[in-house]
Amino acid sequence: MNSTPPPAAGEEGIPSRTELREALRCAASALKEHGPPFALAGSYALWAYGAPEPTHDVDIVIAESDVSAAATTLEMAGFRIERPPEDWLFKACMGRAVVDVLHRINGAIVPPQALDSAEDRTVLAISMPVLPPTEVFIQKLRALTEHSCDFAKLMPAARATREKLDWERIETETKDNDFAVAFLVLIDRLGLRR
Repeated sequence: MNSTPPPAAGEEGIPSRTELREALRCAASALKEHGPPFALAGSYALWAYGAPEPTHDVDIVIAESDVSAAATTLEMAGFRIERPPEDWLFKACMGRAVVDVLHRINGAIVPPQALDSAEDRTVLAISMPVLPPTEVFIQKLRALTEHSCDFAKLMPAARATREKLDWERIETETKDNDFAVAFLVLIDRLGLRR
């Protein structure tokens, strides 16, 4: 058994929060100036609404029809573009920081109108479109599977944004995912929906 703790942020390949923030700032600035339309998504979107700051990567969502334009914009802004085997995103890398640029979410193509729900918020001194927390939670809960079901990662964000979440909509739109249903039962039992 290895008792060595995992590397801290800033060590090996793990980006520091400063590196993640800089990548977020650079990506948002480039996309705002040169297009295409985008929205901050995932855990950093929840952070913009008061959830704990993530430590892994930044998620941005674009319409699938804008993949080439977004890759070009980010490459011109100094990002290294990687196209992993997954066909639902590409990665824009700046040093150790990674911006996942999603164009499919939960198996569905992102159409241009999907960005219409984004709200302009100031994040790291830059005004940018941010997916609302209810949308982000629906996406995160729909993604839960028996191989990826870490409630501990979702709980702090749910607690921090609970008053901003449309719990009834989340329940309705995730009712076909048993893991999402289990999470919502836990949320109820902990009194977070009251």
